[in-house]
Amino acid sequence: MTDEVRGRLDIEHRGTALLVHVDGGPLGLFGNDIADQLDELVDRADADPDINAVVFTGTHPGRFVSHAEVRWLQEGGAAVPPVGVRGASTLARAARGVNNVGGIQAVLGKSPLWPAVQLERVHQTFLKMNRSGVIFIAALNGSALGLGAEFCWANDLRIMADGDYFIGQPEILLGIMPGGGGSQRLPRLVGNHRALTAILSGKPFAPTEALEIGAVDDVTAPEKLLDRAFELAEYFGARPKSSRAAIKRSVYFGGSSKLEDGLHIERAEFLATALSKIGQELMLDYMANTDASGELPLYQPGVFEQVLEHGNTRGAGAPSATTREQ
Repeated sequence: MTDEVRGRLDIEHRGTALLVHVDGGPLGLFGNDIADQLDELVDRADADPDINAVVFTGTHPGRFVSHAEVRWLQEGGAAVPPVGVRGASTLARAARGVNNVGGIQAVLGKSPLWPAVQLERVHQTFLKMNRSGVIFIAALNGSALGLGAEFCWANDLRIMADGDYFIGQPEILLGIMPGGGGSQRLPRLVGNHRALTAILSGKPFAPTEALEIGAVDDVTAPEKLLDRAFELAEYFGARPKSSRAAIKRSVYFGGSSKLEDGLHIERAEFLATALSKIGQELMLDYMANTDASGELPLYQPGVFEQVLEHGNTRGAGAPSATTREQ
């Protein structure tokens, strides 16, 4: 029997961003240690007002994250008889109920509930990434399959190195199906039918194909990968963190709801931002600059470009001292 992979996340501070090297051992696997540390990292970054973005990249040459550690789920299932969808649904619901209870691995470690608890925790970590005002960026230094790909789909942006690499969901080839969100997140990125055929076949996407269909946001030369990732981290991270969180929640959760429910989520998030300290400050500043200049700041020549670079409208379109004297 192979030993359990002892993975880790190595974290570097880069200004208002974190660079996280995902070390899944010699095979580049995503196992229980990485899941634990990732959950802690997301909480830490979300709570820190000085952290605007997190960039993930792999330590394995040519791989971002290979896929899940197969023994992670296999051993839990080997000790019990097979269950149908109804029984598995019961396990999943029970796992949700105990996921936040500490010290239960010793009790559940050899039961079918423990893999379900582990899987539920990964789902909750990915959902926390989607709720957070932090911009999460996957800088794929190489290939990603299975849970490695699902980790990428859970990020807000994906930059992939060009080369003989691939990304996708091959689970069907092992007699299983995606379990880390692939059947839900990939369709939201590339469309239902394209995701269905990819998951049914198990065939991954090459970098250029992934870019063409929207599975990744950019493809770049390997030596420029991190520079490009941090360009995006700085650009999106310049926007107010509370607004980023509200927009992400509205898009991720409202966008997959019924229209009426999605509009309710949007209204709630909008009202929260409109009543926030930063929202009030920026709107008052915008109105004051409109009154002072006699024109809407975002319609003044060159101002919109400056605002996009700066990340907010503070001071935008305000008359200069020379203009005021005239």
